[in-house]
Amino acid sequence: MKISVFRKTHFNAAHRLHNPNWTEEKNNEIFGLCNNPHFHGHNYDVEVKVTGEIDPETGYVIDTKILKNILREEIEKRFDHKNLNLDTVEFKNLNPTAENIVVVIWGLLKVKLPGNLDLQVRLYETERNYVEYNG
Repeated sequence: MKISVFRKTHFNAAHRLHNPNWTEEKNNEIFGLCNNPHFHGHNYDVEVKVTGEIDPETGYVIDTKILKNILREEIEKRFDHKNLNLDTVEFKNLNPTAENIVVVIWGLLKVKLPGNLDLQVRLYETERNYVEYNG
């Protein structure tokens, strides 16, 4: 019997969508206001879904305290109130689109979870725009 456990977190971060191999004209055409050289920000919401079997000894799929601590260390401390382009190693050479951010978050979390658990991450860039990745 597989059960899913959910946890939400959030972070606030600035970024600029920009491809250095393109002209300014092409960057503006593709990314519009998101190509602002002075950056712009979002209040990102993250929803994590961990799926697995219930441990017969604990009754948990995963202890939510452990999941909360992983999210704090791997997402909040790493990305909250940061400029993703300038302040994080993950996006030094990777365009911080919502698609790339969710894949990075998934990778950071997956290695911290026991191998028998499945992971899905949903990232809300705005209330109406979100992406989802499950590896």
